Amino acid sequence: MNTFNFKKSQLAASVSLIIAASTLNTAIAAEAEADISAKPDVEIIEVKGIRGSLIRSMDMKRDSSGIVDAISSEEMGKFPDTNLAESLQRITGVSVSRANGEGSQITVRGFGPEFNLITLNGRQMPGTGYTRSYNLENVASEGVSALEVFKTARADVPSGGLGATVNISTARPFQKPGQNFSATVKANHDSSNEAGDDVTPEFSTVYSNTFVDDTFGFGFSFSHQERDFQKQSANIQGWQANVDLPELDSSNVVDNRTDSAGNYYFPKDMNYSIEDVERERTNGQVTFQFAPVDGFVATLDYTASKAVTGSQSIGWGIWNDFGSNINGYELDENGTAVYADISGNDASFTANKGTSEVKARSIGLNLDWEISDTWHVELDYHDSKNETDNGADNGLGSAGQVILGSDQLANKIYDYRTGEVPSAQVNWLNGTSELTPGEIDSNFSQFTHSPGESNIEQLQLHTTWYNESYDIGLVKVKFGASRTEQNTGGYTAWSGLVGGPGFNPSFTEIFPDSMFTRHDTSGLLDQFDGGGSDLQPNYYYTYDFDEAVARQIAYLTADVTGSDAYAANAYMDGIDSESYVEEITNSFYVQSSWEFDVSNYYVKVNAGLRYEQTDVTSTVRQRVEDQVNWISASEWIMQYAAGGDDNFLEQQGDYDVLLPSIDVSVDLTEDVVARVSWGKTMSRAPLGNLAGGRSLTGSPKPGSRTGSQGNTNLLPFESTNLDLSLEYYYAEGSYASVGYFKKDVDNFIQTTITQTTIDGLYDILNGPRYLQAVSDIESLGEQATTDAIFAQMIASGYGNANGVIEPSSDDPLITWNISQPQNTDSKSVDGFEVAVQHLIGETGFGIGVNATFVDGDVEFDSESLDQQAPLTGLSDSANFQGFYEKDGLSVKITYAWRDSYLIGVGQAQGSADAPPQYAKAYGQWDMSVNYDVNENVTVFFDGINLNNATEEGYGRYEEQFLFANQYGPRYSIGARYTF
Repeated sequence: MNTFNFKKSQLAASVSLIIAASTLNTAIAAEAEADISAKPDVEIIEVKGIRGSLIRSMDMKRDSSGIVDAISSEEMGKFPDTNLAESLQRITGVSVSRANGEGSQITVRGFGPEFNLITLNGRQMPGTGYTRSYNLENVASEGVSALEVFKTARADVPSGGLGATVNISTARPFQKPGQNFSATVKANHDSSNEAGDDVTPEFSTVYSNTFVDDTFGFGFSFSHQERDFQKQSANIQGWQANVDLPELDSSNVVDNRTDSAGNYYFPKDMNYSIEDVERERTNGQVTFQFAPVDGFVATLDYTASKAVTGSQSIGWGIWNDFGSNINGYELDENGTAVYADISGNDASFTANKGTSEVKARSIGLNLDWEISDTWHVELDYHDSKNETDNGADNGLGSAGQVILGSDQLANKIYDYRTGEVPSAQVNWLNGTSELTPGEIDSNFSQFTHSPGESNIEQLQLHTTWYNESYDIGLVKVKFGASRTEQNTGGYTAWSGLVGGPGFNPSFTEIFPDSMFTRHDTSGLLDQFDGGGSDLQPNYYYTYDFDEAVARQIAYLTADVTGSDAYAANAYMDGIDSESYVEEITNSFYVQSSWEFDVSNYYVKVNAGLRYEQTDVTSTVRQRVEDQVNWISASEWIMQYAAGGDDNFLEQQGDYDVLLPSIDVSVDLTEDVVARVSWGKTMSRAPLGNLAGGRSLTGSPKPGSRTGSQGNTNLLPFESTNLDLSLEYYYAEGSYASVGYFKKDVDNFIQTTITQTTIDGLYDILNGPRYLQAVSDIESLGEQATTDAIFAQMIASGYGNANGVIEPSSDDPLITWNISQPQNTDSKSVDGFEVAVQHLIGETGFGIGVNATFVDGDVEFDSESLDQQAPLTGLSDSANFQGFYEKDGLSVKITYAWRDSYLIGVGQAQGSADAPPQYAKAYGQWDMSVNYDVNENVTVFFDGINLNNATEEGYGRYEEQFLFANQYGPRYSIGARYTF
């Protein structure tokens, strides 16, 4: 056996780097394969498995310019993790955010999903919905050959990745000439599942072949995955600062604030839910390659995916108004209400049903031509689309919500003094803390449909000149241009609140007792202290969504409710809002590569400059708001001008940026590499923020009078970056590295909330009729709760024929909290990255450990009620991987940890100070075991979230509970066949 260790020349290495950075074009690999096959005595040794993947990833890191990390597939059809996001979190500085218990989007060096660009074979991909963020859980890993994470600026890489640019490289037939095939089948079990199948299938196949002396190649990959699971949750939509408080007896108040005049905070609601989810994901790619002459390769590929998620959930909880509704409370030292006794409003049991679908497709053509030894040209075009639809339910055609419950309560008790999950007990007028089925009434239902679509057409030209004429250290000059046209848009249809909301009149007779099934909470959120049987309330009812809808359609007709007749139709009054954003970017770049010796040190320099000019056009449909009606004690509804013509508002913006970059690497010894990189990167403003125009909430309850307004003239985030790295490659597949990075970000975008009034929109709240009702109630010695005030105003004749209170010109104007994004000041982030990867000789054992520590002047100040623009996603993170691989057996165990981080600013029902949302620290253990039955067949077992990690979130302080989510471990067994 002859083993050859090939070392590329400087020219060949430069060429291979260009190819790896774009689409991993493999014409050179195919040529090398042909050269080797011409030597009959040569046997090619390909290191597969975990060890091979780590060696290839390390080699890519060492050979690249700038700070680049990579993950390579272990073998055809087998990526290290079942989810690309889960794989990426193994890379130093990368952490993930989760959706439905799976890795979904990535944060790099503290910069969240909106700051990172995802490309597919060097092509910019459209995001999901009104975001630039690409949801990685919708992409199967089987057809992927490598993931490359570019952490520093590169002139030849598409812009948009301020944190990093991640390139997903898919397999190409010319990468591995000849016939190759891999097929995998799995049986998956999610331990949380209750309503779906206990075992769900997953299968995939990858095939490629080359023909006619390797001048024609064909490949395809296909995968299908099903997952049924249950999500258990508790949540509060928002915390309100400094709400009105009544004068209470001191025995009903405990105030532990260090400053008795300081801020204080109350929860707007408290809810619990159980969601049963069925999810299917299908991915496929077809690739054709043609090399009619030496040096020319044409690649045509088509990629498509579809992810369908259907869910049904039941929830229950309370809603709070403040002021005179408050009977007593306890504040902790930071002013957070950990106990509150509140009257009025209602408690409810909510059923939700919906099916969402995300469809993506991309068709691309790449022409790669090595014209001569000195000239190389690559032309790449793709047309990609991403469609979302939350109305994929064939029967409903929308997402639906049915709310049943009662307002016949004495008071509600919120208590978060013990345990990890708050309790929200309701004391009913029936003298108990439990509502009977016969007392459950109709409140309201609502149906929404909001499809959207994002498209990108991109043309890129790359030209490379290799220097063979001048002995000046210049290796090559690469230059090119691109044009990217991105269009994003969609609309929303909302039924409003249908069915005569507000429990008045009562319709308890619609629902028979047999429709409701009582459950105790013994198995609910039992991974949390205070969950399970300790929850209050310790019961809940379930009911069938479709039956509840059918009964209300049959009973709540126009003869009974007039204009509030029940209909499960999101389009009752047409389309409510519509917006589109078009973004056109033209860019040009030049990049040079140099190699030379300085005092016996080998030095590589990569210097480049990229210029981009972007035009933005926003088109938004504007509805004409007329008035806000008070339709029940807890519900306020926006009314729109009858017959008013909606208009489309068009706004435009533009900007240009100049992005220089330089990377320098020095081989201090044969094994030690030092790097320094400086450059500018950018991320464009979120697409939703660029949609101009103003919209107001359709359900403007007190404390929730909100609206939003876009800003088409937003400038992009621009970051000036400095990276230092020292890397020690001391053995095959083994290295240690330490790095420092600093990012100074200009044009930071802050969402500012402005309190404003709008002519003609009057506020019944605190108007003369409202205040008179309060006075009338209090003169009788009664508590002026929201329910009592509404009832008193109706009794005083202020309701119309449908029992709805309409505003009067004597009322004050409504004060709206209008949020709008704006560019603000500069901010800075810096941090350290450390990583060790060690293969322990020939024992088969190996470990990998990395950690990232970040800091900066971008944190949220919880003590301040001023509106702020912090950086979301900033957190420390660490990863561990240990494995054994020998004699056909491989065992891998991984742990991923992420410290607490800021999810975002602003809460759904928070106050105008735009309070924060934090996620608590999260750590998850996974394991994979593979055994090679023979050279073609492998059987395996995977365990995900073995420690049953849960997700938790909070507001300004940990005592301001926001959410707790519980899923459960997942397991799969399967087999893989390859040849």
